[in-house]
Amino acid sequence: MLLDSYYSEQNSEVSFTREQASHFAKKVAGDFNPIHDEDNKRFCVPGDLLFSVILSKVGLSQKMRFEFAGMINDGIPLRIDQKSDTDFSMVDAGGKEYLHVTRSGETTLNQTLIEQVTKSYVQFSGMNFPHIMVPLMESKQIMINPARPLVIYESMELDFSRLDIHSPTVELTGSDIDVDGKRGSVTLKFCFKENGEIVGTGRKRMVMSGLKPYCQDDIDDLVNRFNQRKVDFSALLAA
Repeated sequence: MLLDSYYSEQNSEVSFTREQASHFAKKVAGDFNPIHDEDNKRFCVPGDLLFSVILSKVGLSQKMRFEFAGMINDGIPLRIDQKSDTDFSMVDAGGKEYLHVTRSGETTLNQTLIEQVTKSYVQFSGMNFPHIMVPLMESKQIMINPARPLVIYESMELDFSRLDIHSPTVELTGSDIDVDGKRGSVTLKFCFKENGEIVGTGRKRMVMSGLKPYCQDDIDDLVNRFNQRKVDFSALLAA
């Protein structure tokens, strides 16, 4: 994963074009959420791209928490505001915060390991829909609005027992969904494994809005459209 091709940097500020952000979502994460389409009026930069960039800049620590504070559009320069060695934020020129990071424990700047952790996590994260989300929604008999599917990244935590590792992979260990009227939250638990040993754990939380009663036909149509988007994008790249 050549992360440099998915953002631009000037004067210690990073920014993202729609093409960079959209291609990261589709090519790296396998995330075909319409909100990351270049021509979407509600376009936003994937949270996993912000996560990947800041991790490459500040390093990987044993314990880290990432809180996503707002949706970011293309072309907005962001800088890293370092409040202390354990507290960082990605902010715009006006000081508005988009990502807040806290950390503790040992830290490594090993870019090979950071890239492996980032790639493994992002590819896992991109599998949320339909593989994880659809069974969860069915279990509660609710669903996102198929006309305007919106799932927002809220927070993510990492907890490594040690950092003398090389190529950890990510596996889902648990999932849950809480519903409150037309809003809901999804929590995914996962672990990092190396040579069969669990070397770290994590938790991801997402927020859903505009929930509707579950309808299998609508879900089937949503999944079919998702799969077709993957096919169309692959054909576009091959053209």
